[in-house]
Amino acid sequence: MANKNDVLWQLGRRIAFLRKEKGLSQVELAADADMAKSYLSELELGKRNASVLVLSRLAAALGTTLEELFKGVVSIETLLQ
Repeated sequence: MANKNDVLWQLGRRIAFLRKEKGLSQVELAADADMAKSYLSELELGKRNASVLVLSRLAAALGTTLEELFKGVVSIETLLQ
């Protein structure tokens, strides 16, 4: 299980937040981003490490940028301090 300090968990929570803010279900966002709903679910739970291409498709499907997708996600450097 991922913990709150894990970058993947934080990114997953951010994706879920943005998805809910747009009023999208996991099924809808997964279809818009051309991925399986199960993969999106695992991303939101911090169980998957998505490629930049996947994250780019998610950002586009959410109508946002990669920069906005990562907003508030703690960097690995911060975690190591």
